[in-house]
Parts: sequence; C-alpha cells; structure tokens
Amino acid sequence: MPNLRFTEKALSDWMRGQGNDSDIVISSRVRVARNLQHLPFPLLANPEQLEEVLERLTDIPNQEELQSLGTFYMIKMNEIDSLDKKVLVEKHLISPNLASESPNGAVILNEDESVSIMINEEDHLRIQCLYPGFQVRDAWDRATSIDDVFENHVDYAFDDRRGYLTSCPTNVGTGLRASVMMHLPALVMTQQINRILSAVSQVGLTVRGIYGEGSEALGNLFQISNQITLGQTENEIIDNLHSVVLQMIEHEKNARQHLLDESRVRMTDRVKRSYGILSYAEVMDSKEAAQRLSDLRLGIDLGIIEGPSIAVMNELNVMTQPGFLQKTYGHDSNVEDRDMCRAKLIRETLAIS
Repeated sequence: MPNLRFTEKALSDWMRGQGNDSDIVISSRVRVARNLQHLPFPLLANPEQLEEVLERLTDIPNQEELQSLGTFYMIKMNEIDSLDKKVLVEKHLISPNLASESPNGAVILNEDESVSIMINEEDHLRIQCLYPGFQVRDAWDRATSIDDVFENHVDYAFDDRRGYLTSCPTNVGTGLRASVMMHLPALVMTQQINRILSAVSQVGLTVRGIYGEGSEALGNLFQISNQITLGQTENEIIDNLHSVVLQMIEHEKNARQHLLDESRVRMTDRVKRSYGILSYAEVMDSKEAAQRLSDLRLGIDLGIIEGPSIAVMNELNVMTQPGFLQKTYGHDSNVEDRDMCRAKLIRETLAIS
C-alpha cells in the first residue's frame, strides 16, 4: 500500500517555517531535470523501458548517502487514485504532467515534504527542493547535494557542449529551474505590476501563476523563475534570480508603504471587509477565496489586523483547492456544493485560529 499520509493534511511541514522576507516571498523552489544515459526519454520510451528507469532510480533513496539527508517514501502513480494525485499537485509535490500522463511514474518524498523526487515525468528524474520564504540558495544547495548522490549511482545523459540533455530544449544545459512564489498585492493595487513583470522578462526570468506554466496568478501570487538554462552556470542563474527578487521585494515594500501613507482608511476597510466575508460567507468560489485571503494576508503583514498565523494562511491556500475539498468532504461535489464547502471550511478554520 502506498503511503497516503501526504494527502491527508494540507500543510506540508516545511511550510510551517517562515524564512527570510516571508511577508512577501511565500516559498523558494529549485528543480533539476536529469535523464539516464542509453535509455529513451519518457516521451519516447515504452513501458518496459520506463519500468527499468523506475527500478534503477527508486533504490537510490535507500543508499546511506541519501539516508543521511532524511527518510524517504515512494508513491507510485499507478497505485493511487486521481483524487490523491490532484491533492499532491495542489500541494506542489508533483506536477500536473506526472499526475495525468505518467502511469509508470513515481514520486519520492521526504518526511517534511520539502524534497520531491519525480520519476518518469517529462524527464526520467526531476529533483525538487522547497523552502519557506526567500531561501533559494539554500534550496539549491540541498538539490545539488541530492543530485550528486544520484549521479554517483547512475550515468546521466550529458553532452560536453550542451550540458545535461532533457526532453524539452528549454531545460537543456544546467537542467535547473529556480523559482520563488511571491505575494505582490500592493504592486497590483498601485498598478505597477505590469511594468515590473515586463522588466523581469528582460533579464532572463519568466512569470507564471501559482501552478506554473499556463496557470493564472490568483490571489496576487506570482511565480518568478529563470528562463535560461543554457550558457550560464547554476550559480549565475541562482545569483540572477536572487538579485532580481531582492529588487521586487523592495518595490513591493515601497508600494505597501505608499498604500498606508496615502489611503490607510481604504486599506483598512478593504482588509476588514474581506476578513468579515471570509468569516461569514455561505458560498465562495475559488477566485474570490484567493483574493479575499490575499487581502487578509496583506492586512496581517501590515499590522492592520490581528489574524491567523502565516502557517494557517498557507494551509488555507491548499485546503480551498478543489481536490482537497473533495478529499475533506468525502464526495465528488458539483461546483455549487464545492463553493459551499469552501466557505464552510474557511469559516471553521478562521474561527479556531
């Protein structure tokens, strides 16, 4: 039986920490993509070849080198149902691609869910490390340590000129994607966000929504990540992201101060209205929930209101997603029922926090 405790609770243990600048940076993530030499990449591999990849990679977490970094558990995609897969996606522990298109795939998770090792996703191996707040360098240090362990046991597909070879050409080179999830409500309210994000795109970075490529930036949450993986070293990629994010943090702080200086009463009214609606609403769709929770988080960060802890706010962001609502209330509800369940869950969580 697969270990499903990872889908029973919304909050990953690593999210209880705050990290640097946690009022603006929700989390830092580093992911490296690798493929095994002499085996077709997942998009072209047959089931027998994918099973060989699985066998060769899943024993490595049992090696002493990796055990020194923590206890790991494996979940095979063909052993869990679609709802549990959806919850793992909502917790950012697996990708939508692994959930929907990889029957021969698996994920290896550590105890606090800060490490997620995906097997037979778009690439044979994707190592992801997650940290609270602005700790992208720490996330990189851990990811490269885990990567070194795997490389000691298998040969990677590598080219002297092109670097690590990947299924998607945009990952060739370092195979590195580093990103931070940022809460930028003040830049949105002061209508500076488009200018800032346009500038970000000019320096080799890209902006996505909360669930990556193709997703919407709900609740003023934006994922900032590197776009270039070839022609730069890993440290250069990390340093560039780090530098740009520091500037974005400063812009957001200035915008927040401007809102307080110029329209404190309106800001206070907005925050308290959202808190009231969250506390008493009977029906709430996901878009409104994300916006109201964003207002409440901003109000707490600015000291406008005393509210739930950051850990509770992070938990609500996951608990209000469709998969987790279905998991919590035990049935596949229609949209209206789900909106009622979402409102109920928020009310009850705020009442006890």
